[in-house]
Amino acid sequence: MRIDVGSVLRHSANLPYADLVTRSTGAAVRRCIEAELSSLAHDDVATLDFTHIGMMDYSCADEVVAKLLLDLARRGGRPSSLVFHGITDAHLEAIEDVLLHHGLALVVHFADGAARLVGAVSEDERVLWQLVHARGTYLVDDLARDSARNSADVLPVLEALLDRRLLRRDGFTFAPIGVAS
Repeated sequence: MRIDVGSVLRHSANLPYADLVTRSTGAAVRRCIEAELSSLAHDDVATLDFTHIGMMDYSCADEVVAKLLLDLARRGGRPSSLVFHGITDAHLEAIEDVLLHHGLALVVHFADGAARLVGAVSEDERVLWQLVHARGTYLVDDLARDSARNSADVLPVLEALLDRRLLRRDGFTFAPIGVAS
């Protein structure tokens, strides 16, 4: 499922502009997104598309990004993962700040196709995530070899990335979170 955050903003707050500003606007947008996400199956991946969002202030980043991720973690259910698409440098400062404040992380897909793990992650999480993302899928032993680590050391980091919904498991392999169509 793909959710156009710009469209949600226009409909939920009845605003003619595309800037996510004020906490009340962010809360209204988040509630609409939560309602759409509630219809998804447990293993679905949802893409929140920020392509049509201009500016985003810290209060909206907290409402739309952090509180949404916190609620998803608390509920543990649907969707299995959120991918943030169309994030710009203008959005990133506020998003990274609220992610660090709450100890959260997410996968961001930029308009140019690049993907990055942002927020509160350890260096081990970042390195392993980047390897999996670059290759597509990895078995634990292959990932351990390619990262010059022991399999016993790699597995807990991969499990943490799974728990935080930053990677997915495909049978015996670990894979990046795909962009939902």
